[in-house]
Amino acid sequence: MIIYNVTINVDESIHQEWINWIQIHIPKVLATGKFTEAKLTKVLIEEEMGGVTYSVQYRAKSRADLDSYYKHDADKLRNDGQSKFADKILAFRTELEIIDEYTVKFNS
Repeated sequence: MIIYNVTINVDESIHQEWINWIQIHIPKVLATGKFTEAKLTKVLIEEEMGGVTYSVQYRAKSRADLDSYYKHDADKLRNDGQSKFADKILAFRTELEIIDEYTVKFNS
């Protein structure tokens, strides 16, 4: 599995508008069929540059699914946010390969 992580610093002047937009944007990304789930998280460390930082983690079943997203969907979906918020957001992307996963099981 691959995690496609998008970290976004959002200017406080458009913060609520961006939150409203991202909650519509994430389902559009999932609707491409390239990802199985997504998590929207708030970064709890204050940035020197100000603003509020978020991370969206999309889980893809394979490298091929992520590559297909890049080829067929990424530009259009990225441009939606960039054209709407321009210089009020700063985003960077990372790819993570899941090596192993662990869960804690509690006895009832």
